[in-house]
Amino acid sequence: MTDEKKQKAGRAKPDALSQEKRKQRAEASARLGDERIARRLARAGVASRREAEAMIAAGRVKVNGRRLSSPAVNVLPSDRIEVDGEPIPAVERTRLFLFHKPAGVVTTTRDPEGRKTVFDILPEGLPRLITVGRLDINTEGLLLLTNDGGLARVLELPSTGWLRRYRVRVHGKVDPLKLAELEHGIAVDGVFYGAITATLDRQQGSNAWLTVGLREGKNREVKNVMGALGLEVTRLIRVSYGPFQLGELPEGAVQEVRGRTLRDQLGPRLIKEAGANFDAPVMRPLPNKPIQAKKKPADKPAAPERGTAEKKPKLHRKARQDRREALRERLQTKPPGKRSSKMPQKSAAAGPRESRSRGTHVWMAPGARPTAGSKAKSGKGSRRK
Repeated sequence: MTDEKKQKAGRAKPDALSQEKRKQRAEASARLGDERIARRLARAGVASRREAEAMIAAGRVKVNGRRLSSPAVNVLPSDRIEVDGEPIPAVERTRLFLFHKPAGVVTTTRDPEGRKTVFDILPEGLPRLITVGRLDINTEGLLLLTNDGGLARVLELPSTGWLRRYRVRVHGKVDPLKLAELEHGIAVDGVFYGAITATLDRQQGSNAWLTVGLREGKNREVKNVMGALGLEVTRLIRVSYGPFQLGELPEGAVQEVRGRTLRDQLGPRLIKEAGANFDAPVMRPLPNKPIQAKKKPADKPAAPERGTAEKKPKLHRKARQDRREALRERLQTKPPGKRSSKMPQKSAAAGPRESRSRGTHVWMAPGARPTAGSKAKSGKGSRRK
């Protein structure tokens, strides 16, 4: 065998080994179910797929000790994955939660403007969750949360075909004919919105309540479409998302959808597209009832330091006078209608007060003895006569 043939045989041997390794890996992947690294991070609840790709590009992700620079990598369940030097949590069973979002909170993980987010008001004990779509800050109602990034991505796509129903309060005169035309779609400012079902529930003066159903869920779709009809949206409540209903869920409360119910509602097609995992365990199960975040107790005033008496506020002079007059009123014996809160003041211009004899106002029984003053008066009068 010549040297050239030996070199060719030497080159062919590593290629055959690499092909054999790839074949073995493909067979193992088919058995164990490998997946893209970004998808695994999303399923583990570390981040969404888009955020995971950005983390990989920044060099924050390692697989079996090797730092990744591209998200085009498949991983197996047995691979060790680290983010910022910490291993990612074990993959948990796919879970879905119903959340009654109140108005005034933002649907985002972190808000650059410092506004309160939906994750700031969630109760403790929940896994790391991702929102299925978004609701505007002033929109309230049903918001779906999940720990599976793949499921969140599938459910928010218009191709899923799930109907999203809203209760809408508008200001203005509603034309039922224009509402019926929305079933054919409408273009607003160069954006085309698909078929929308809208019905008038009741009109009260210049305000009205509508029920609106749509399947696309574009940004500010309801407000833009109603604005094109000359109506101003003053309140917007999402009451259902596909088969999941808001129902009587209290505002700010969360309730988990049971695993069997979730599998039945998703169906085989959506489960396959999302790569949902219903075989993994649940790390921290929750009760089958709505739960809310505990309200923080109000701050109590600080107690005075030991040895220092609490200073009482000084009463105003007028307050002290009112209190004195009230005490005087309690000592009066006259009927309430004849009481006088203040004694009449003497005026200098009125002059001296005339003294009146009380004899004319005193009734004396027959045979009663007159007083000393009356005797003196009667004596003087007899002498004058």
